[in-house]
Amino acid sequence: MVIHSATKYIDGQGRTLGGVIAGSKALISTIEAFARHTGPCLSPFNAWVLSKSLETLDVRLERHCKNALEIAKRLEEHSSVKWVKYPHLPSHPEYELAKKQMKWGGGIVTFEIEGGLTRGRQFLDQLELFTLSANLGDTRSIATHPASTTHSKLTPKDRQAVGISDGLIRLSIGLEHVEDIWEDVEKGMAV
Repeated sequence: MVIHSATKYIDGQGRTLGGVIAGSKALISTIEAFARHTGPCLSPFNAWVLSKSLETLDVRLERHCKNALEIAKRLEEHSSVKWVKYPHLPSHPEYELAKKQMKWGGGIVTFEIEGGLTRGRQFLDQLELFTLSANLGDTRSIATHPASTTHSKLTPKDRQAVGISDGLIRLSIGLEHVEDIWEDVEKGMAV
């Protein structure tokens, strides 16, 4: 079974909420009654928006992924960055597998900035092009610092247990020109 948030890349612009559950007929039949009677169905308008968005999904994803790879490569070379995780970077521990399974490497780049919690917050504060949000998969670039936002209620020990360091930054790379995206990342690094 695959559960996918259609709100992310399928819509691509944060205009609607939706999801997809896909699997074999036998598997789907086990949840069909629950889904039918508890209300998790799309409105006709949201379904139409998502169906229209599918028309440009391939073109959008290609741009997301090409931009993300370029940003990931540049981040690897930056002196303020401890590490970068992006599946299509040779430094990624599952690079060979990712190349076999993925046409492109995706639109998300994760890295750790030197300086921990304070530096992570400062990075976000300097950004102008990026939207600050815990969302991802939008046409515009989005940045988040989980240690001070989505996971801020966890203790540092609990964050470490799930792989969230104090300096971890997550970028959802959008469709803007890659040089504009990089310029904004450099602003964030300049503190």
